[in-house]
Amino acid sequence: MNPRRPRAWCAFAAAGLAVSFAQPALAADDYPSRPIRILVGYTPAGAADYVARIFGEALSRQLGQTVVIDNKPGAGSTLASAALSSAPPDGYTLALATATLYGIDQRLYKARYKGEDFTPITRLTVSPLILAVNKNLGVSDVKALVTKAKADPGKFNYSSSGVGGSPHVAGLLFEKATGVRMTHVPYKGGAPALQAVAAGEVQMSFGTAASVLPMGSQGIVRMIGVTTPKPSEVAPGLPSLAETGLPGFNFTFWFGLYGPAGLPPEIRDRILAAASKAMADPQIRARLASNGSEVSLSESPAAFGAWAQADGRNALDRIVQAGVKID
Repeated sequence: MNPRRPRAWCAFAAAGLAVSFAQPALAADDYPSRPIRILVGYTPAGAADYVARIFGEALSRQLGQTVVIDNKPGAGSTLASAALSSAPPDGYTLALATATLYGIDQRLYKARYKGEDFTPITRLTVSPLILAVNKNLGVSDVKALVTKAKADPGKFNYSSSGVGGSPHVAGLLFEKATGVRMTHVPYKGGAPALQAVAAGEVQMSFGTAASVLPMGSQGIVRMIGVTTPKPSEVAPGLPSLAETGLPGFNFTFWFGLYGPAGLPPEIRDRILAAASKAMADPQIRARLASNGSEVSLSESPAAFGAWAQADGRNALDRIVQAGVKID
């Protein structure tokens, strides 16, 4: 055997390893070199779509590349999340998602992905929900609503944007807080859920500000309160449910930015830096606030991941305790 051959082979292997380790850095330096897609598991015109489109425009300016919003509604947003979980971890497919990734999707929709199949990047926004009722129901506050619901047991229905989503969970909390049993009627998005309230198909709904405010401000539905402990700037003039008959009632929802598992830290951090700058723009913050979303970035991807998992477990506990199932 040529004694020099092993040395030559080792040198070649070392060079190969150096090239392979350099590839992520090179990819990060070149990122992004083509359009980025953000998956949204809800219909257009709802809160998630609104946040995604405003954020996408701002992110595009920061990264100097086109950002495309891809709506994939259905199955409680799991279609979009499943698509993200199987996407290449190259930073060109991202998604707007929430706490359902961490348990609710798996329990209710038998999703095959798990929380570790995603790379948390940052929380983007937090928001209250608004309780809206049919304008012909004859109630103007929470106390009157509860009294009427108790007088007609089993006859009250409430809509939501889908089983297991934030509006549904808020409805479950309302049932628990009031002792009123109601029937949940899920729709494919916040807009159709509020249209059902307006049409009298259901009596009430907990909806996002993006879904409720346009119809509420026109008097198409009646808004009677927000789910935060105190009144919210996103819905001026509305009292909190806690102040008007449901002491201690508190519920907010959030949207966060995710990539698939294995997203290189260099690319993740590039996206995070751009997202932070985008959401620091006063005009972007004002546009989001006008439709009910408050910018609330996380301290770090690790902090966001830990917080989101804990929130997801809490939401799952509510679903389990209520015995919620998909028919």
